[in-house]
Amino acid sequence: MSDHHVYKKVEIVGSSKTSIEEAIENAVAECGKSVKHMEWFEVMETRGHIVDGKVGHYQVVLKIGFRITNS
Repeated sequence: MSDHHVYKKVEIVGSSKTSIEEAIENAVAECGKSVKHMEWFEVMETRGHIVDGKVGHYQVVLKIGFRITNS
């Protein structure tokens, strides 16, 4: 049994009308439906959409790190 791990990263974008945190949570939850062994994330970009002078929605670009396994 090995004591090291190998990881791969994918870039995804999450959004929310409520908050940056919810945009992150939405992205991680949706990614978890198809990517297994997720271990960490990095927020690469934060941006939003303005509607009538107010925040319409938040958007975050994430890199999700997941462990490569043989099983």
